[in-house]
Order: sequence, then C-alpha cells, then structure tokens
Amino acid sequence: MKPVRAAARAMLGAIFVVSGARIVLNPDSKVPAAKRVTDKVAPMIERMDPRLPSDARALVQLKAGADVAAGLLLATGRLTRPAAVVLAAGLVPTTFAGHPFWAYPKEERAQHETHFLKNLGLLGGLLLAAADTQGKPGLKYRTSHALDRSQRSVSRAVDRSTRSARRAVRTAKRDAKIAAASAAVARRLPG
Repeated sequence: MKPVRAAARAMLGAIFVVSGARIVLNPDSKVPAAKRVTDKVAPMIERMDPRLPSDARALVQLKAGADVAAGLLLATGRLTRPAAVVLAAGLVPTTFAGHPFWAYPKEERAQHETHFLKNLGLLGGLLLAAADTQGKPGLKYRTSHALDRSQRSVSRAVDRSTRSARRAVRTAKRDAKIAAASAAVARRLPG
C-alpha cells in the first residue's frame, strides 16, 4: 500500500506546486477573483497586526507560496498530514473566490461549476490525506490506549500492594501468636 500512498500524494501535491509556482510568478492574474475574499479578510488582518500584508496581491502571493511549500511536502511524503491541512484550508476560499458558478451567466456557469466540483474533489483527497495515519494508529487511539495501559498498571500495582500488606499482616499475626506461645511456655518452665 505504501507505493500507492506515495503516488497518490505526489499526484495530489503536484497541482498545488505547479499552480502555486505560476501564481507566485504572476499574481496579477488571480487578484481580481481573490478580491472577493481578500476585501472581507483584509480588515481582520489589519486589526490583528498592521505589519502583516493585507492587500490582495500580497495575499495571493502568500497563499501561492504556501501552496508550493505544502504541495512539495505532501508530494515528498514529509509532514503529509499538516501539509494536507494547509492545502485544504487554502483551497476553500480559493474555490469560493475563483469559481462561484451561481454568480455567472448560463454560458459560463458550466465551466465554473466543473472547476468548483474539481476543487471539491481535491478537497476530499486532501481531507483523506490529512486523516491518513499510514496504517498506524492515530493519536486519539494511542492516547486512549496509553491511558488504559497506565490505569491497568496502577490497578495491578495497587492489587500487589494490597496482597503484600495482607500477607504482612498475616505473617505479623502468626509471628505474634508464636511469640505469645513461646512466652507462655517460657513462663511455665521452672527456672
């Protein structure tokens, strides 16, 4: 299954690397479409930190750079889950900004609807890549089972301690009876 995963990740990451590199080199082609989203996001960015870029061109280049980096990580099999999350998070606003098929006239609607659905398919692949643990148990499973193991370990330690304490009490009672009997015998002996 590993070669299939590697090939699928490379194919999925390739579109983001290629399109991201094109946009980094020529962001002006995507700025008008991106303004639908960036005009709404820019005031929030400026409130968070005025030093961050908030103009549409810079945000388009920043998103394209993130696509190239995350696409390369995904394609090479390094940090695949975080890379897939970054790509998926960036794909959602891109899809709504670039392909709002419902806003186009009938002549253009089919083309944008196809691109919208293609992006939904890519998003599905990215979500699968983000959830893929490569056959290993996920963090939730490992955490819950580690907790169960530690609880069982503590429970066994308590049980062993309880048994040891009972044994010690029985031994002490027996030793006390023996000592008491020895003392009674010693008192009866003439001496």
